Amino acid sequence: MVPQTSTDDSPNPDPKHGEVHPHVAGGTGSRSRARQRRTDTVASGPETTPPGPETSTSVRILSGGNPQIAKADGDPPVQAYIAALPGWKRDAAGWLDAVIVATVPDVRKAVKWNTPLYGIEGNGWFIGVHAYARFLKVSFFKGASLVPVPPVTSKSDEVRYLHLSEDARPDDAQMASWVRQASTLPGWNP
Repeated sequence: MVPQTSTDDSPNPDPKHGEVHPHVAGGTGSRSRARQRRTDTVASGPETTPPGPETSTSVRILSGGNPQIAKADGDPPVQAYIAALPGWKRDAAGWLDAVIVATVPDVRKAVKWNTPLYGIEGNGWFIGVHAYARFLKVSFFKGASLVPVPPVTSKSDEVRYLHLSEDARPDDAQMASWVRQASTLPGWNP
């Protein structure tokens, strides 16, 4: 069973389905194999992030510009993901992380499927972030319950997205409001 994706046909964990993700090696179907071939081509090419103060080894950049970070719990893998993003994406992801931490001080963090996840211990994940060529996709796993509802629809009725781009992001108060609301709802438990 392959999870549903957003209307822009970009993969993301879907709370209504299992853990098979077409953007992760080992997913099912020809679409997954095609994505894996594209990933292998990009990842083996020159697009790597050199080691910096936050990372001790280079990070492979997958198709669309998403850093490949090993699955792990806690703040360090999320910070490694953010540090591996280029330019404005790094700034936007750092801003988002700071808003989430300021709004939900006891937030739980992890990177799974090369996607930073934010949640509450025992309540599941409420936000995921994934990098694409032109935007960062912020997934609100129960976004249809937020007021106002985040602008980008999903094929899943409960999920809503926000695309952060170089030119567009909500103000701090709106983002904090969405984060506060999302953190109080039952989260996604893969």
